[in-house]
Amino acid sequence: MGRTTKPIVGVTIGDPAGIGPEISVKALLKSSIYNICRPILVGDLSILEAISGNLGLNVRFRVIDSPCEARGERGLIEVIDLRNVDVKSLPIGVASAESGRASIEYIERAVYYALKGEINAIATAPINKKAINLAGSEHIGHTEILAALCGVKEPLTMFWVRGMRIFFLTRHMPLIEAIKAVKKDRIVSMTLKIKEALEHLGIKEPIIAVAALNPHASDEGLIGREEAEEIAPAIKELRGMGLNVIGPLPADSIFHQALERKFDAVLSLYHDQGHIAAKTLDFYGAVAITLGLPFIRTSVDHGTAYNIAWRGLANPRSLFKAIELAAKLSRVYSPMKG
Repeated sequence: MGRTTKPIVGVTIGDPAGIGPEISVKALLKSSIYNICRPILVGDLSILEAISGNLGLNVRFRVIDSPCEARGERGLIEVIDLRNVDVKSLPIGVASAESGRASIEYIERAVYYALKGEINAIATAPINKKAINLAGSEHIGHTEILAALCGVKEPLTMFWVRGMRIFFLTRHMPLIEAIKAVKKDRIVSMTLKIKEALEHLGIKEPIIAVAALNPHASDEGLIGREEAEEIAPAIKELRGMGLNVIGPLPADSIFHQALERKFDAVLSLYHDQGHIAAKTLDFYGAVAITLGLPFIRTSVDHGTAYNIAWRGLANPRSLFKAIELAAKLSRVYSPMKG
């Protein structure tokens, strides 16, 4: 597919019992998305029709058998219909094996098309960890499923919000364990991966800032030793390898500096350090990006929100931004080695 052709973005509708179907329809009803891509939904048409009817949304759907049939017409939502949910018996607003199974199958189908080159990128609505566990998945979440389907060992997660890029040294682990994982070798290894990832996004010789762990970057050892013993030595080694790495910078200022474009990316040391910064800045504008796959994958930065499922209250902005970013990045992304 040529660079001048609008890319096809496959949008998986997520857990059908959550807000995924609602935000998927709402996002594709925004006409501006068709300026930059041809979006298609990968899901169950009966679910999409039911949610649209319940919310009084004026929607026209067109079922297609292959992404290659996508026309990208405003006012027409094109759907790969897996027909894998009984909408009449599906429990809404709760995790179930049925919803978990369906959400996994949407991902599998989208990846199938992406690996065949029939779609250029994938944007995903949220799935639920408990639901996929009930469905028998051996994987804890979206990223792990994608990695297994693509044969990639260690994909890289990047948060994007208003041009700020955040990577994570550790993610889904208890805070006490994350602190123990702040080690020199791990920081060096992760920063090298970040440099490679940014280069695959077209950013040559990136400036990477490493966040401090302790308040005030430990105040020269008065508030903790990790900066002096692990983080600073890692940065010194990286700079000796020719990388443009700075830090450790206090976590209460590093993200502000990133917004001012003083560097290209931030390495956050643990999950909430980066997530709180991104979501406080713009909760519905933050997008999660999985790098290291053979294709670009973007995702909303929120969960299934069972408590408001199918009630018309869900905000589609994060998914809209995810689709938009998937389309843009697919034009510059060169796949990394997993």
